[in-house]
Amino acid sequence: MMIRSVAVVLVLALVVVAVVWSVQRRFIYFPTRDAPADVAGARDVVVTTADGLRLSAWLVPPTEPAPGEPVGVLVTHGNAGDRGDRMPLAAALAAKGLTVLLLDYRGYGGNPGSPTEEGLATDARAGWEYLTAHGFAADRIVLCGESLGAAVATRLAADLSGTPPRGLVLRSPFASLAAVGREHYPFLPVRALLRDRYEVAEQVRRVHAPTIVVYGTADTIVPPGQSRAVAEAAASLVDVVAVEGADHNDAALAFGPALIGAVERLVRA
Repeated sequence: MMIRSVAVVLVLALVVVAVVWSVQRRFIYFPTRDAPADVAGARDVVVTTADGLRLSAWLVPPTEPAPGEPVGVLVTHGNAGDRGDRMPLAAALAAKGLTVLLLDYRGYGGNPGSPTEEGLATDARAGWEYLTAHGFAADRIVLCGESLGAAVATRLAADLSGTPPRGLVLRSPFASLAAVGREHYPFLPVRALLRDRYEVAEQVRRVHAPTIVVYGTADTIVPPGQSRAVAEAAASLVDVVAVEGADHNDAALAFGPALIGAVERLVRA
């Protein structure tokens, strides 16, 4: 009887693991599938990826004179929503004289495809190549990544070691997807199950661009310690900015003075 009971438990455990393995990306990516409504000040552009996808994005031109030579900001957003949700950030950056590319990944904002770690890396590279093809040299592009998008931006910056961007701003980054996953699913063998790993702390060691980490001290999605771990690992760290009392999606963190100021510092660097 004992052996049979153990066998049943093992079978049930294997079933749970198999289910989690097959549907895990539904717990990682939460895209808005439909294209966002047009917004004043944003121009529709198409970004073409190396694997042939045509991704819709928004180019937001500066609304004030540039503080010097024109600088572009590539925004890689988090795991939920679409480019429309990041328009307040783009508008705030445009008001500082910056050109902003709001990239939507595959499967997000009306775009074809399904999100994966490799897919998002390909999409970010396509966004970078769009800016470099439209008048922005590598040293006049700042990468600004939010949460999961911080992982995407970090990988892009690490891969661009020969021609680094002007700077890298990481908002609410996690050390790795497994590390943050353990915070939310402590009952699962997260590291063993993950297909997409997003090893941010490991990759930021290879980034040669000046890096600023911005995080909220009351973040309930990405624990503050995760962001501090990324900062400690950064090879080219300029500063760590803590937004006191800010949770993950609070306006003060998403497009407030701390984040805008971090981008400005790297623009002036």
